[in-house]
Amino acid sequence: EVQLVESGGGLVQPGNSLRLSCAASGFTFRAYDMSWVRQAPGKGPEWVSAIDGGGGSTYYADSVKGRFTISRDNAKNTVYLQMNSLKPEDTAVYYCAAETPRRYWGQGTQVTVSS
Repeated sequence: EVQLVESGGGLVQPGNSLRLSCAASGFTFRAYDMSWVRQAPGKGPEWVSAIDGGGGSTYYADSVKGRFTISRDNAKNTVYLQMNSLKPEDTAVYYCAAETPRRYWGQGTQVTVSS
């Protein structure tokens, strides 16, 4: 059974940082790309970032480029999203996704950026 469990969300002030983690199980983690997608209140899902199976290629939405960094540790079956210089518009539920033939999603972790 595929499981994706996100953690690391919380309430932070603008300009601060958070690191999200997504622990994966139930599939060959290193073989698949992983993504982060977020959904803000009242809005549709927004793709944020992706990383290939080996970790050598990363991709970012323009809205987070230069502030967020995606990485993965294939020995720990975990993907990370380091978020720096957070803005109120980054407030959302953040989901990780496994880009397997059938896409799997985690349950999400809430990130709130507010003073």
